[in-house]
Amino acid sequence: MNVTAGVETIEIATNFRGRPEVYHLTLIWDNDGAVLVDTGIPNQLSVIKEAMMKVGIPFDNLSKIIITHQDLDHIGGLPEILNFFPQKIDVLATSEEKPYIQGDQRLLKVTPEFVNQISSLIPAEISEERRKAILNVFNNPPKAKVDQIIADGDEIPMFGGIIVIHTPGHTPGHISLYHKQSKTLIAGDALIIEEGRLVETDNCVDANLAKKSLKKFLPYDIQTLICYHGGIFKDNVNQSIFDLANS
Repeated sequence: MNVTAGVETIEIATNFRGRPEVYHLTLIWDNDGAVLVDTGIPNQLSVIKEAMMKVGIPFDNLSKIIITHQDLDHIGGLPEILNFFPQKIDVLATSEEKPYIQGDQRLLKVTPEFVNQISSLIPAEISEERRKAILNVFNNPPKAKVDQIIADGDEIPMFGGIIVIHTPGHTPGHISLYHKQSKTLIAGDALIIEEGRLVETDNCVDANLAKKSLKKFLPYDIQTLICYHGGIFKDNVNQSIFDLANS
């Protein structure tokens, strides 16, 4: 879905976690290149390719993938994308998230209890082979090398500037991104949209820290907000974030 000139969301509809959801990846581009923010779940390459073709972005224009954090629904498609495209694509993430994305450490939220919960949510009519394949994704998450470390306050010198905002709490190294040219905030999972309302994120490693991180958005002039869970929010964004951060 077009957000503004040079910014597009890619919607991935799934019941990956046992309930219907839509993930909103972000594509930022111009005539010289393209950057993808987060990669969704495995086996969604065709959706990403179709979205790029729809807006006329050549596949070889994709040069970077920015990962907001380690959660499986954000990194699941990463190896597949890197293996498909013929050109070298650099993967950017924070130092805190790097070992999890690379598979050096187990994903923080994929505990044995979580896997058991996912197993109980798989419909009974699903074949045993398919059930094993689903659980294998959680027990052996996709992984890929992180090429570049990014940190709070860094500015990626592309598309008029993309500012990295460290917003820990959902995970330790979670980041959000501010696209200066379009005044668009890509929140990752720092915020969620539910039934048209902006709400605090859930499933946090530190909920109090996640709440404090919202205040890091207040200095920015935000016209459009993209939430990975919920999509696009344009209704008086700055005031809505201020109210939530101070509630």
